[in-house]
Amino acid sequence: MRTYQKGKPSAASALRPLAAAELQKRVREAREELLQLRLRKATGAVENSARFRFLRADIARCLTVLKAKATAAK
Repeated sequence: MRTYQKGKPSAASALRPLAAAELQKRVREAREELLQLRLRKATGAVENSARFRFLRADIARCLTVLKAKATAAK
């Protein structure tokens, strides 16, 4: 589990300045990579299983920032 480190920016703060289109592109690319990983897992060719968790968290992080931008725009 990650812990907060003073002076180190969070991953979400790095995503906030990005445009909505760029965030949507990142979500789409991460979902495609997750699909490819699942297919490789079925064949037993996954070398880094921790990548699943990272991708799911990254997708959630991007969607959270997108939702916040949509709410702020209203």
